[in-house]
Amino acid sequence: MSKRYIFSSESVTEGHPDKICDQISDSILDTLLEQDEYSRVAAEVVVNTGLVLITGEITSKAQVNFVEIARKKIAEIGYTDADNGFSANSCAVLVAMDKQSPDISQGVTAAQEKREDRSSDDFDAIGAGDQGIVFGYACNETPELMPLPISLAHRLARRLAEVRKSKLLGYLRPDGKTQVSIVYEDGRPVAVDTILISTQHDETISGISQNDAVQAKIKQDLWEVVVKPVFEDLSLSISQETRFLVNPTGKFVVGGPQGDSGLTGRKIIVDTYGGYSRHGGGAFSGKDPTKVDRSAAYACRHIAKNIVAAGLADKCEVQVGYAIGVARPVSVFIDTFGTGKIPESDLLELIDLHFELRPAGIIHRYNLRQLPKERNGRFYQDIAAYGHFGRDDLDLPWEKLDLVDQLKGAKSHSFEGAAK
Repeated sequence: MSKRYIFSSESVTEGHPDKICDQISDSILDTLLEQDEYSRVAAEVVVNTGLVLITGEITSKAQVNFVEIARKKIAEIGYTDADNGFSANSCAVLVAMDKQSPDISQGVTAAQEKREDRSSDDFDAIGAGDQGIVFGYACNETPELMPLPISLAHRLARRLAEVRKSKLLGYLRPDGKTQVSIVYEDGRPVAVDTILISTQHDETISGISQNDAVQAKIKQDLWEVVVKPVFEDLSLSISQETRFLVNPTGKFVVGGPQGDSGLTGRKIIVDTYGGYSRHGGGAFSGKDPTKVDRSAAYACRHIAKNIVAAGLADKCEVQVGYAIGVARPVSVFIDTFGTGKIPESDLLELIDLHFELRPAGIIHRYNLRQLPKERNGRFYQDIAAYGHFGRDDLDLPWEKLDLVDQLKGAKSHSFEGAAK
């Protein structure tokens, strides 16, 4: 008997209050790393009606204007009208920063392996910035090897921003959320059950002021210029049975920080796999790469993606555990959910052979301290919205399939044969 179920994932637009905070935090990180690549950064942001609070712990030689960074990012997102309850030019920006704790700093600067074991290995030099566990995941449901629900939710959210900024739907405002529910049968997606879009909008649209008529027009417009274009190149298409919900409360005029406060790191499931895979609990945005919450999660995604792309599993989840001030992971675990083509013990050996999981090694491999010159001082801020994984619009080092050829041999040979 086949097993049938529905799984849902959500995304949010760049104008969502929490995402505003993530993007400001990562804009701060980009600016600091551009001047001082060894900056230690834990930037936290809070937004509310007319207010931005920047706080956290930063140790850096860089000299930056935090207020200017925040205002520039808010304007870029689209909050430029004070009538919207939040505006780049009129909001108050408060800054309350401290330096990184010296107790933490000493363990990051010189890992236990260097301090106590006298290791001369360069990758043993830096200790993890905190204890914790991280996960990476990949599956063969989409070309980008991401779960289909979160992939579609991100597509819809990005399209919402595109039609707003291009003025194709000029009545839309920056805040918005999307959600997609996919029907699975025996672990494979077979149908689109529900599409949900909540988007902030002007109170009056094209001279229409009666709310029911406004909502009807929004729903029709979103179907034509957002939903249809997102699904036009997919084999799994929308059908007459697909339920389409728009602004289910009946109205969404008051939004952004005026409608709800925002906080850095409060959309970690949106940032990763939409709940389809486990999450270690640590947020990404505003953290420099010595924080393994971020950098090691990127490394784990790289591992899982290359394993799936190499045909060694249809689904792959990698977990790594760290101790603060220690370079080498305390644990590495892999789960292929019964889809592995070789034993998971062999996959662990392949990980040990081909991938680096010490913080210094991760930073070096993915060049996480030096911003790409072609990005003009932008890197982390551009992945702070619409997901850190499966991005086909950005050239991200942890998304590269650069080890597929080395891993493919393990499918038809023993690990010993593949390692030769």
